[in-house]
Amino acid sequence: MMTFTIAVLVLLFILFKLMLVVPMREVVVIERLGKFRAVLKPGFHFLIPFLDRAAYRHDTREQVLDVPTQSCISKDNTQLEVDGLVYLKVMDGRLASYGIEDYRRAAVNLAQTTMRSEIGKLTLSETFAEREKLNESIVREIDVASEPWGIKVLRYEIRNISPSYHVIHTLEKQMEAERQKRAEITLANAEKAATINLSEGERQEAINLSEGEKQKRINEAIGTGQEIAIVAKAKAEGMAKVSEALSKNGGNDAMNMLLKEQFIKQVGDILDNTQVSVIPTEIAKVEGFFQGMDQVSATINKQGGQG
Repeated sequence: MMTFTIAVLVLLFILFKLMLVVPMREVVVIERLGKFRAVLKPGFHFLIPFLDRAAYRHDTREQVLDVPTQSCISKDNTQLEVDGLVYLKVMDGRLASYGIEDYRRAAVNLAQTTMRSEIGKLTLSETFAEREKLNESIVREIDVASEPWGIKVLRYEIRNISPSYHVIHTLEKQMEAERQKRAEITLANAEKAATINLSEGERQEAINLSEGEKQKRINEAIGTGQEIAIVAKAKAEGMAKVSEALSKNGGNDAMNMLLKEQFIKQVGDILDNTQVSVIPTEIAKVEGFFQGMDQVSATINKQGGQG
């Protein structure tokens, strides 16, 4: 009975060693007598007991590896603390097993080295502005270097780029100075625009005043001309009427009477406004006075006849 039990156990052990089930998303590297034999894909497989063994197992899914924080020096000699994530996938189980001792650790170290090299090509501002370009450069360099390891680097992501405290303080001062400079430029532009607008307003005001003065003088000249024309016309019409009146019967007598009245009125006004009066000797005599009126009347009558 004991012998039978032992035989069954040995048989089960042999069957266990004979069969191998590879799960999905894995590959298994088989060695026979310590030498590479095959890479088994997911499924059911048979092995030769005590000769074949599963030496390595690899996950074929995409793997995410953390790249620890490290110090980098930028092109403008700024110290930065940078960390990231590298995404890779096993493409060849044989190379991943025999091409390198530990492809995960090797990929992380290579990512750190490449990241330091790429950041050294950029200035501080470029590392922030061109992060996507930096990621692509790191992926390209790692992928080429890791090809003999049987892995494929899919992408690299920089998580944090942290300047030192001194650099941050300097950047804050620089940003404050830049904001102050922009504020001063904006204020200067506003003052310049205000000065230009003020001078333009004064210029336009001077032009308007000049145009107004010009138009005023033109209007005054036109008004004076019209006034002279109206007065001349009125005088001409008055002379015509006087001439017409003189040509009628009794016209001379009426004119003489009117002139005498006006003359007497003017002489009276002069005497009222002065303390000492000087009267021409010809006018002082009544006879000379009326003879003078007759001469004036005759002159007016003569001018009217010529018109």
